[in-house]
Amino acid sequence: MKKGSVGTIQPQFFNSKEPLVLESGEKIENFTIAYETYGHLNADKSNAILICHALSGDAHAAGFYEGDTRPGWWDIVIGPGKAFDTDKYFIISSNIIGGCKGSTGPSSVNPITNKPYGLSFPVITIGDMVNAQRILIRFFGIERLYAVAGGSMGGMQVLSWTVQYPENVKKAIVIASTAYSTPQQIAFNEVGRNAIYHDPLWKNGDYYGSEVPANGLGIARMIGHITYLSDESMHSKFGRKLQGKEALGYNFATEFQVESYLQYQGNSFTKRFDANSYLYISKAIDYFDLAREGSLSDVFTGVQSRFLVISVSSDWLYPPYQSEAIVSALTTNEKEVNYCEIKSNFGHDAFLIEGGQLNYIIGRFLSHTIVSDVMATEIPVISENSSIKDAAGIMITRGVNHLPVLDEKGMLTGIVTSWDIAKAVALGIKSLDEIMSRTVITATSDESIETATKKMEEFVISALPVVDKENHVIGLVSSEGLSRLVGQCR
Repeated sequence: MKKGSVGTIQPQFFNSKEPLVLESGEKIENFTIAYETYGHLNADKSNAILICHALSGDAHAAGFYEGDTRPGWWDIVIGPGKAFDTDKYFIISSNIIGGCKGSTGPSSVNPITNKPYGLSFPVITIGDMVNAQRILIRFFGIERLYAVAGGSMGGMQVLSWTVQYPENVKKAIVIASTAYSTPQQIAFNEVGRNAIYHDPLWKNGDYYGSEVPANGLGIARMIGHITYLSDESMHSKFGRKLQGKEALGYNFATEFQVESYLQYQGNSFTKRFDANSYLYISKAIDYFDLAREGSLSDVFTGVQSRFLVISVSSDWLYPPYQSEAIVSALTTNEKEVNYCEIKSNFGHDAFLIEGGQLNYIIGRFLSHTIVSDVMATEIPVISENSSIKDAAGIMITRGVNHLPVLDEKGMLTGIVTSWDIAKAVALGIKSLDEIMSRTVITATSDESIETATKKMEEFVISALPVVDKENHVIGLVSSEGLSRLVGQCR
């Protein structure tokens, strides 16, 4: 399929009347979330994917604003024919609470004082960001997200979603991220914050309406940007090349290309970002620690999502061993997780650059369908001591054609179909035991749809009970359900 753009995009705004209660115990009333959507929400609202952004990101993940020549920050993977295929999925990208790109944050007007919050804005956490997103998702009437995805700080939000709302996330995609901030990561953030604190124009956060603390914020960005690159990428891009001169000047002017590049990054960042938001968001990253109340394995005990964890070989901000720790904790709990390490010289920023690898890996993960994706879970069953009349009554009342039969221990012992009931009536059979099938072909929740389909074709049956390791029935997958799946994927 040819990959395309989502086209021209308009930012949208959700004004919540529901207060946001923060982990600190404080509360934000009447907050706003800026967001964008791409694609269309299907009838049963089962195709929604939430995109979570990194520290300096925003809601503009794909497409173009009117007059812009550069697309959103993750346009390489969002759009028709891309990993997050907008012909299949309904993509939601929102600006985090505490941000400065449309969502309520320290630069927003406090309705009580009618002035910008500044440092009176309460301290936020990654969990608070997720809780605000949850309110937005409920606004769409979405109960369960097909997937939540993000890189860097976005990956932290993804992990928090799976822990805070385990029943509301089917698939989780965590890229170049971590389950907790290390001392080194906290140290880099602290240096950046101190650059802002020591800018005379910062004025303890009360600079709105006057000159912004651009020097401090610019230095913070320069420090952060170094951690996003790798030694290989800086060698490849800059080497020791001089900027605008042929020889060393033996002074303290900007001489090397890498110096000029970092200054450009710092200066351009100050034109689009708020210094106070940088303080609040970086502090939220520092606070992030999924295992603060126990081991990481304990934290993942209750998660229900299928995971894709991606690391970057040259990432030294969130190195691969931190992704591997997530994978290890998930596998300890026997959770389904796929792990990939992208081979790239771009460092941490590879998740924004390596479109080819990401489209392949993410696309396969999202499109790979297993039995649990399509099985019905609220299914009627019947005990083996029941009568044919009981079975017929359940089928008529519940509108089903298949009834798993359970023994006295609640384990699957057979199956009866509407055809069996019709046969019993025609032949005057009274006992359920005489008509039910004792040899039952079953499926497991984690086996592929292709395998389940082959079983149905091979044994000429139209449904498979889905069982767990103890042979308890947890659902049922039918040929009708598979047909609907095929229809959705066209």
